[in-house]
Amino acid sequence: MNRKKFIQSSLLAVGGFYFLNSNLFKAAQPKIIEQKEIEAPIIIIGSGYGGAVSALRLCEAGKKVLMLEMGLNWEKSGIPFSNLLKPGKSAAWLRKKTIAPFMNLFNLTPFTGALDRLEFENINIWMGRGVGGGSLVNGGMAVTPKETYFKEVFPNLDAAKFYDFYFPLARKELKVNVIDEQFLNDCPYYKFTRVGEEEAHKAGFKTMRVPNVYDFKYMEKEYKNEVPRSALNTEVIYGNNHGKNSLDKTYLKKALDTGNLEILDLHYVDNIKLNADKTYTLNAQNINTSGDVVAEKVFHCKKLIMAAGTMGTLKLLLRSNAMNDFPIGQNIGKNWGNNGNFMTGRNFVNPLHGGTGAQQSTIPVGGVDNWDDKEHPFFTEIAPLPMGMDVATGLYLLINRVDKKGKVSYDKVNKKIVLDWDKTNTEKMKENADYFIKKMNKANGGTRAHLLFDNGFGADICYHPLGGCVLGEATNEYGKLKEHDNLYVLDGSLIPGTIGVNPFVTIVAISEYCIENLIKQNEFA
Repeated sequence: MNRKKFIQSSLLAVGGFYFLNSNLFKAAQPKIIEQKEIEAPIIIIGSGYGGAVSALRLCEAGKKVLMLEMGLNWEKSGIPFSNLLKPGKSAAWLRKKTIAPFMNLFNLTPFTGALDRLEFENINIWMGRGVGGGSLVNGGMAVTPKETYFKEVFPNLDAAKFYDFYFPLARKELKVNVIDEQFLNDCPYYKFTRVGEEEAHKAGFKTMRVPNVYDFKYMEKEYKNEVPRSALNTEVIYGNNHGKNSLDKTYLKKALDTGNLEILDLHYVDNIKLNADKTYTLNAQNINTSGDVVAEKVFHCKKLIMAAGTMGTLKLLLRSNAMNDFPIGQNIGKNWGNNGNFMTGRNFVNPLHGGTGAQQSTIPVGGVDNWDDKEHPFFTEIAPLPMGMDVATGLYLLINRVDKKGKVSYDKVNKKIVLDWDKTNTEKMKENADYFIKKMNKANGGTRAHLLFDNGFGADICYHPLGGCVLGEATNEYGKLKEHDNLYVLDGSLIPGTIGVNPFVTIVAISEYCIENLIKQNEFA
């Protein structure tokens, strides 16, 4: 080697040695990601209502079940949930700022938090993340739909069997209870409910007491400071640390106690393939709490239950179809709706008598039942607005019919789901909200809640996405996807866009009905 080449080689060697030992090189090194293949006879994607019901009944039948959940197992993590007024890292799913419908003033360090939001052009959809799904972050309102409307939405189901058996079973397993009226009347944290009901009656509306899965005996103790506070400590939309019977304390706990259920948290299923022998291959990512991929896993199963929630299930089916020619029928994505969710509010409510209360429980217990009004049918939750001060504001979540349904599809170019939904889908909902607010203000005084919503109307807020994989249309009568022998859908996507009340009791009842009949038919033999 001549001198020039020797010098060049030496410099390269020295430079290479320096680069190898520099932080720059360490940062540039690709992360070593573990890769695994796992076999399981039955896999359930998602740990929300449908998934939890399916897991329990299969485990009780002696079946081994593997459940994949993209969110955190909060109970095992030991990380507390956040309250509304002082949100911590557990508040939002991988965000730098809080994403609640109101009061998003707080900065965050990205973390796999409890609350997530899907953002579309004309609507935002809030979802729970973690073992227990939406049960972790909802208000717990355990409402059974009116039988007449249930028959209208599901004309082919035996309504009598549902109201005699499946709905009572759902309420029992979910530990539904009702607040004591004396406690409600005496507790200052429910002034917003008392004022809301009094003003509704004055305006000529009928109200109803709403059951809940929050343990009201626990709440009475927290009011007396005998136990740690949760509902009385502004905890709800980021999760409840105490008092609430979310799925991890009911269905999932019972399933785990059988010894037949394994739950893998922080596992995100990216796509699914149908194999020649009619089994399934799932490509998934195991992430850490910062959202980094720590392992890529391939799961193989004979039987697959899709229970990722309405949006999660639709995304997986549509994405897998686009990527892998995964068979789906023409009804996938159709008959989607927001369950008639439409938020509104009133300012200057009861201003001369202390407004709606400086202290407010986060658990709603009252509603306005206007469903029998032929011109303006709706159910309205008298919702809390715990701001830490009296803001003399009434907040309402209307649940309406969905006269014009939407559609979910997949954009192959941008690799995301698309929602066909605009103002025309919510026109009647807006009419109902306008009617309600005008009538309330005329009877009681007050103004539209312009500070909370655009002209007092929150048309873009959705907590109850439903449909897109409707029972008896995209599936058979028990939730089996029509193009498949071994794939079942058991979540809110089975309901065609609307059920008239908070939907989780209905989702549980339908899931109980489906899984019972699937097991009877030896689908999981």
